[in-house]
Amino acid sequence: MKHAIVLLSGGLDSATTLAIARSQGYETCALSFDYGQRHKRELEAAEKVAESLGARKHLIVKIDNQIFGGSALTDDVDVPKSRSDKEIGTGIPVTYVPARNTVFLAHALAWAETIPAGHIFIGANAVDYSGYPDCRPEFIALFETLANIATKAGVEGARLQIHAPLIRMSKVDIVRKAVELNVDLSLTHSCYDPVPDGRACGECDSCRLRRKGFTEAGIKDPIQYAV
Repeated sequence: MKHAIVLLSGGLDSATTLAIARSQGYETCALSFDYGQRHKRELEAAEKVAESLGARKHLIVKIDNQIFGGSALTDDVDVPKSRSDKEIGTGIPVTYVPARNTVFLAHALAWAETIPAGHIFIGANAVDYSGYPDCRPEFIALFETLANIATKAGVEGARLQIHAPLIRMSKVDIVRKAVELNVDLSLTHSCYDPVPDGRACGECDSCRLRRKGFTEAGIKDPIQYAV
């Protein structure tokens, strides 16, 4: 059986990515991170999603957020709310966490060598997204090159592959794919700034992109929003 590490935040995209890996016949191990994010509620969702989708093992790795300063997700910076589609698609927002996907993939790479697993899946998306530079196809391709140069497994010929199955999909297509694969979307959490009772705010970029996807798909979003 093929073995894969899947980066799992607990949101719509990563849950769909885990389901895709499972549907392609991979035995999956899920990897999540506690990096001091204000939306730590996503880790509860990740645990439920990993169990629901049959991940063989799920690790939550803690990273000291001292290295992730300046982001609205990790620092004393307001999360942007009620931005238009044009605003969301322009520039790099303050919710960008410095080099986050590079750091996360490096951890996944280490675990992949340990298991060993020849495949890593990430739910990066470069269509309906907030302009993060580490969600682009060229980043994924270059990290795969790095993975095969910088590891014992790669040097000895056990090629490592980085999969980003959602990279060119719109949010509406991701919603439809999740439904097709029977992902329990009520377990997922995508909000950057949940209200105290845990509900999604409904106004941050992530909430707005998620809601847009469900609306365009003609499917009711099963989670609750504060607004």
